[in-house]
Parts: sequence; structure tokens; C-alpha cells
Amino acid sequence: MTEQPGVVVTGVSGRMGQMLVHEILASDKLRLAGALERPGHDWIGQDLGTAMGGAPLGVLVGDDPLEAFARAQAVIDFTAPAATVAFADLAAQARAVHVIGTTGLSDNDLERIKAAARHAVIVRAGNMSLGVNLLTQLTKRVAAALDADWDIEIVETHHNRKVDAPSGTALMLGEAAAEGRGVSLAEVSDRGRDGLTGARKRGDIGFAAIRGGDVVGEHDVIFAAAGERIVLRHIASDRALFARGALKAALWGQDKRPGEYDMLDVLGLSEE
Repeated sequence: MTEQPGVVVTGVSGRMGQMLVHEILASDKLRLAGALERPGHDWIGQDLGTAMGGAPLGVLVGDDPLEAFARAQAVIDFTAPAATVAFADLAAQARAVHVIGTTGLSDNDLERIKAAARHAVIVRAGNMSLGVNLLTQLTKRVAAALDADWDIEIVETHHNRKVDAPSGTALMLGEAAAEGRGVSLAEVSDRGRDGLTGARKRGDIGFAAIRGGDVVGEHDVIFAAAGERIVLRHIASDRALFARGALKAALWGQDKRPGEYDMLDVLGLSEE
């Protein structure tokens, strides 16, 4: 492909949407092909640059995903589960690479996304950063090396506007820990402690969510045994790193076969 791949940004008025726009405009490998918002949003019909408080960009904010996706080679999507599932079907029809950073997806949502991936490339990850994906691999390896006498706790902190908990990254880390131990996360996940809960169950993987201020994202994976602890930590201080990872995924997926991938594939860290 000689022309730079065109990218559509969904939920463009949000903090991540606007960050993605800035990163695409600064890129010499991708171009901004479209901007979407939900029907009825104040930005619909406006020039995106003007809506963002800057100079016109010549790109109008729209609310018709099928029309926008038909003119693009990639879609970057950090929205909400219901919207993401609908976008997956439409991006697959357009054969556009669909990069999904949306969290809080249900099992049914994931099945719908898996079905769409039979027709197009989907890159889905709870976190797009290199550091977090390295942490995921480390978590899996440490969990595999330690038996269930080592309690595993995942503690995550985010800003006060985040609507889902545990975070997608925390769940990704939990899945890695469970995989390392050869168990199903659904069977050992402990997400709620309040009141007289009784002693901690051996082998459980616990989650704790903290919300406050403008924290971009902090994740600790704690392995605790009698007399010692191992703590693996990642701290994100710049939201742009997630946007840059998403752009990397959109570019990486251009020559790949239909299927569902993650950032380990994009970064060459996959063990498969």
C-alpha cells in the first residue's frame, strides 16, 4: 500500500479520542480519515479541529460508522462495550483493522468480537503500552514458578472518572496469573471483600480498585507468602503512550490475516 493507511477515531470528543487525533496528525505513517461521535452529540457536523478548539482540519465529525469505515483502513476504538460490538461488525464488513482499547466487555461481547474477527483483523488489548505487556509476561512466569502458598493480589489505581472496575489491565494481569498457574480466572477471582468475609481462600487471585484524582494508571501484582513478598509494578504517567500503542497496532495489522490479536502479537512478545 503506497498511500498512508487512513484511520477513523471513534468517540473522538473524549480524552483518549482527542489524544489519538493529536498522535495521528503527528504521525508520518498514518492519516486521519474520519472522526465519529454518537448521534445527537454537539460535535456532529463540525470541523474536528474547530470542535477541539484549534484550527480547521478539513475532517467533519460524523455519526455514520459504516460510511466512515468504508473510506478507511483502520478504526481505533476506545468507547463503550455496546458501541464497540457494533463497530466490530461494521469494521469487519469494511475489512478495516479494528483496534479495540475498550474495557468492561462481557463474555457475550467477546463472542461477538470473535465472530467479527473471522472476516477482518481485530487487535484487542486491555492496555496498549509496552511496559504493561511486559508486566503481563512477567506475571505469568512468576505465577508459574510459585505454588498456591503464594497469594496473588492485583491492585489498580485510576482517575475518578473511570467507570469500570477492575480495570481491563487488571483483568489482563489476572488472566496472565491464572494462565501461569494453569487455572481459570473465573474460578479463582476474588473481587469483593466487605464485612466478615472469612479467611482468604488458598489459590484465589484477588483484585482491589482505587479511584481518585487524575491518575492515569497504576498496577501492582503482589505475590505474598509467609515472610516475603514480590511486587511487580507499572506506573503510567502519560495517556499518550496508550494512543501511540494503538497507532502501532493499526499499522501492524495492515498486512495480517483476519483474526483476533493482542498487543503481545503487535510487540513481538507472543509466546505462540
